[in-house]
Amino acid sequence: MTDWTIDSWRTKTARHQPKYPDAAALAEAAGELAAFPPLVTSWEIESLKHQLAEAAEGRRFLLQGGDCAESFAECTSDVIINKLKILLQMSLVLVHGTRKRVIRVGRFAGQYAKPRSEPTETRGDETCTSYYGDIVNRPRFDAEARTPDPWRLLRGYERSALTLNFIRSLIDGGFADLHHPEYWQLDFVEHSPKSSEFHDMVTSIGESLRFMETLSGISIADISRVDFYSSHEALLLPYEAALTRTVPRRDGAWNLSTHFPWIGMRTASLDEAHVEFFRGIRNPIGVKIGPALAPTDMNDFLGGLMDALHPDDEPGRLTLIHRYGAEKVADYLPALIDAVNATGKRVLFVCDPMHGNTRKTETGIKTRSFGDILAEVEQSIDIHDRCGSHLGGVHFELTGENVTECTGGARGLTDDDLKDGYRSLVDPRLNYEQSLEMAMLIARRLAPKNSGTND
Repeated sequence: MTDWTIDSWRTKTARHQPKYPDAAALAEAAGELAAFPPLVTSWEIESLKHQLAEAAEGRRFLLQGGDCAESFAECTSDVIINKLKILLQMSLVLVHGTRKRVIRVGRFAGQYAKPRSEPTETRGDETCTSYYGDIVNRPRFDAEARTPDPWRLLRGYERSALTLNFIRSLIDGGFADLHHPEYWQLDFVEHSPKSSEFHDMVTSIGESLRFMETLSGISIADISRVDFYSSHEALLLPYEAALTRTVPRRDGAWNLSTHFPWIGMRTASLDEAHVEFFRGIRNPIGVKIGPALAPTDMNDFLGGLMDALHPDDEPGRLTLIHRYGAEKVADYLPALIDAVNATGKRVLFVCDPMHGNTRKTETGIKTRSFGDILAEVEQSIDIHDRCGSHLGGVHFELTGENVTECTGGARGLTDDDLKDGYRSLVDPRLNYEQSLEMAMLIARRLAPKNSGTND
């Protein structure tokens, strides 16, 4: 594209960007960031793109999950291990149920920024800048903490690098060896109502592996480790641009801050900066689609989106992450599928059942219902089936910690239980037990008709 450069987004309107008081300091911080080594590689990105293309064809399934907004303070070995463990457990459940290979993509190693509905927040007589995530400012409510600090971009890079390095070390060291899934079980699962079902599944998989190796006389080495990829919302364009590079012997520019960046619904306007930036990078990319886009506007928007971001119909390039809510998905999703079909291009459809199901309790706490989350996934599966499409993945905000932020699930958490372990600074997450139960129910729903998994 002769009309695109890494900085051409600067000529467009960039929404949901924090207002840094010192432009020179921002330029200096971005300059230092641009000299740092990349966080991921172009060949890792190409591998993920190939796998996403297979998911769009129905041959794989995408599991994407992690924190709504990562915290610098939680860049610790225990927190990272628990995130990895719950995603591994969920993927094992999905593989067992769907009989498909699962793509594991974490919302980690960069999910440090969040768009906010309002640029400022008022408490009593004091008004401060909204908390945009740890890479921008701090959550403490005072003017000093909330002032956007460009040097936090470097702190975000450092923690992303630490997280990725630790995860790669764990994976390469055999932490995710499917011969021994008991090594990465969460201790909490022992007390879950779904514990026995999960342990039966682990036993079944272990016996199957041993049977195949005995039969063939060789070790199935390919499943001694798994692929793991990172993702985040590419909100802060100065950060993303600083880590976007050209690569020797490869065409185009690559955003090497993450494998799989996505555009949030609030920044997906076709003539603005985020779409401009994304149209030039070679990564596989996601776009969130929600009820703010009316069905009557779907065809025009999707046509423009495909022209900008998916002009060559490259396999694995574009993922549409629909997030309508359990009450609205039946009214909106068919129009989205029809609009994509009208373009004649292939995309990967993924359901984000979290954001459309957020509500506030009577005391003002943000939460989500397990039942609503599951209902949106199940409706999405049915709607895709009726429309001749298929749901190729799910996108969850979740944690491997013992939090109480979403209601429902096997333990029947209520609004009154939220106070026991509510830790999120932005949006509520499924806890370890709810995440595992959700994976089991989705796997059951997606199981091949003749597999016996639905019994």
